[in-house]
Amino acid sequence: MSRPLRIDRAGSCYHVTARGNERRDIYRDDADRLKFLALLENQSERFWIRPWCYVLMNNHFHLGLETCEANLSRAMQWLNVSYSVWFNRRHHRSGHLFQGRFKAVLVDWEGFGLELTRYVHLNPVRVDTLGLGKADRERHRRGLGKAEEREKGLERRERLNSYRWSSYGATIGRESAGAWLNVKKVLELMPGRSQAQRQREGTCQ
Repeated sequence: MSRPLRIDRAGSCYHVTARGNERRDIYRDDADRLKFLALLENQSERFWIRPWCYVLMNNHFHLGLETCEANLSRAMQWLNVSYSVWFNRRHHRSGHLFQGRFKAVLVDWEGFGLELTRYVHLNPVRVDTLGLGKADRERHRRGLGKAEEREKGLERRERLNSYRWSSYGATIGRESAGAWLNVKKVLELMPGRSQAQRQREGTCQ
């Protein structure tokens, strides 16, 4: 049975994810994470990819990115293969690092861009102990446990602010953003921006 074709479109936005084989870690230490980010920057220059958000978890990553050419498959294959080769050499291992191909979902930027960025940035705190598990979200929708929710909210904020391996700090202006990270694309959706400004700032240049 043949694999489904990727939807590669120029000027499109995607939510891209990849997970470690058998859910194993793809980052063992900070050196691994720094190498991956260096490759992500290289990818943006080599393939004219414009990431606007990312988060690196232990056994997977999330990217929000825009393609200026119809080359998402080539760009992600280059990123994952380049990192896998480096990782295997460094850790003296062999075999697949990632579980199958990466996953990519087309994103309606105007309608879902901010929501996706929030989802990506909240990954480090999306755990049951911090009140973002499925049961907790259902209780919150029903208005239950508000005092407990406030306490967990403070803990989530503290952990989110201290997490180094995402674009959250750059997006809120706490850290400087590299030229390859297009935080303007997120800020353009904030209230007060005209449609003309959003279109002008969000295009590939």
